[in-house]
Amino acid sequence: MATTIDWGRLRTPYAADGYERILAYAAALLLAVVLVAIARGQADWGRVPMLVWAHLATIVVALALTPVMLLGRRGDRRHRRLGTIWVVAMVLTAALSFGIRQTNHGGFSLIHLLSAFTLVQVPLLWHAARTHRVDRHRRGVRAMVTGALLIAGVFTFPFGRMLGHWLFG
Repeated sequence: MATTIDWGRLRTPYAADGYERILAYAAALLLAVVLVAIARGQADWGRVPMLVWAHLATIVVALALTPVMLLGRRGDRRHRRLGTIWVVAMVLTAALSFGIRQTNHGGFSLIHLLSAFTLVQVPLLWHAARTHRVDRHRRGVRAMVTGALLIAGVFTFPFGRMLGHWLFG
């Protein structure tokens, strides 16, 4: 007896849903705002520590890859390679943040809790993908993009922080 394959059902887990499209567009918008802020802060570039530049570079990579990963084809070699780069960028972003403590009088702030969480969660996301636990991977990526990229990214602009100063100042 021949087996009938429902191709629409098979593609569904790999297609971006509405929430993922919103996340992708929000990441692209945040990337654009970050790049505008950096460009507007050109007069201060020489006073920015290399650690902060490294942190910005890794977050720009993660933000740039997020829409590509969320809107593109999933599960193929390209997705896995870009996903590995995204994982490395996220881990480096979180790790580098522990050296950036100017906004809290040299101490750690609440954002560093998110960095610690990211250092644990991102490797777990990668492992879930590598072991083909697609649902766990997908839920985790959505949560990580929402919290560690977008919500944390928005909070880089208020409260007299560098990017906010550059963008609005």
